[in-house]
Amino acid sequence: MTAVFSHGRLRLYLLKLLDEGPRHGYELIRLLENRFLGLYAPSAGTIYPRLQRMEAEGLVTHTAAGGRKVYEISDAGRAELRQRAGELDALESDIRASVEDLATLANEIQDEVRGSVRDLKRELNQAARETRRGGSGREYHWEFQWAGANSSPRADPASGAALDELEKRIDAFAAEVRQLVRNVRLTEGQARTATRVLDASLVTLRRLFRG
Repeated sequence: MTAVFSHGRLRLYLLKLLDEGPRHGYELIRLLENRFLGLYAPSAGTIYPRLQRMEAEGLVTHTAAGGRKVYEISDAGRAELRQRAGELDALESDIRASVEDLATLANEIQDEVRGSVRDLKRELNQAARETRRGGSGREYHWEFQWAGANSSPRADPASGAALDELEKRIDAFAAEVRQLVRNVRLTEGQARTATRVLDASLVTLRRLFRG
C-alpha cells in the first residue's frame, strides 16, 4: 500500500469515493489507479477486507447486482466523513504530492530506458561494422534499423560465444533484480513501477529481435 494511505487513511478515502456514488470493489480499485496515473493500484486483497470491516462497523452497506457486491455509504459513513473533513483535505493534498512524485519518477525511468535503447543501438551498429570488417579488410555499410530490418540477410548469425555471453547476462540480470527486491521492502507503487520498467525492457527486446 502506498504510504499516503497508512493509519486508516485508505478507509477514509474509500468512504469519500462511495460518497460520490455506489461502487463495486473493482470500480474502487480502478478509480484509485486512475487517481495515481496508473502507477499505483491497491490489490483486491487490500480493498475487499476493508470494505467488509467497514460494513461490519455500519459505515457501508451492500447489495448484490450482476453477481457482484455493490457498496454504498451509510448515514454513519457520511457522519464519519464530516467528522474527518480536515483529515480528508490533508489526504487529498498528500495524494496530489504523491502523484507528482510518481509522475517525476515515471519520466525519469522513461528517459533512462530511452537512453539505454540509444546505447544499445549504438553498440549494435558498432559491433556490426566490426563484424563486417573482420577478415575481408574492407567495411560494409550496415545500419541498425529499429523497425525490424535488423534481420538483414547480410548480417552474420551470432557466434556460439556471443549467445553464451547473452545467456549469462540474462541470468545475471534476473539474479540481481531478485536480490534487489529481496533486500528492500517495496511499496506497492514501487513494485508496480518496477514491473512497468521490466515490461518496457521486454518490449524493447521484442522490437530488437523482430524478424
